[in-house]
Amino acid sequence: MASYSMNFTTQIFLALTILSSLHVLQVSCLEFRVGERNGWVVPPANETKLYNEWASKERFIIGDTIRFKYRKDSVMEVTESEYKNCNSTRPNFFSNTGNTIFTLDRSGFFYFISGATGHCRKGQRMIIRVMAQDQDSSSSAGCRNIAVITYYGLLFLLISIQFVA
Repeated sequence: MASYSMNFTTQIFLALTILSSLHVLQVSCLEFRVGERNGWVVPPANETKLYNEWASKERFIIGDTIRFKYRKDSVMEVTESEYKNCNSTRPNFFSNTGNTIFTLDRSGFFYFISGATGHCRKGQRMIIRVMAQDQDSSSSAGCRNIAVITYYGLLFLLISIQFVA
């Protein structure tokens, strides 16, 4: 009976040790840099779909941000019709700061064009699709969650196993 009690106590101790070493960390939503190293620029003539090809390879969720880095240009978030026509007199969003961060605050499509004359027609435009929450089961309130074992939790776990063994 004593060995069963000792075994059960040991199991409870190990279970609590493992649970105490796990921490769920809320990872801030991801930030994506449009154009990566080159930034938000007019793409080469033979790469007019550059931004849409990049965006189609990424998985955006609610709360993610996209960063536009540029010089002597601007970025506008527009309607689908304005995107197709490369023209907007009343964009939903406009910035010309050179370092624009835009938060993807809903699911669905976002349409971006350059506000500089002629740039959109040369391919400086992009469509981003943000996944609905039920389409991405790994998200909670839009941001990604992960479980990690902290260094000290792992150390405590190893010491506990040595102590029990």
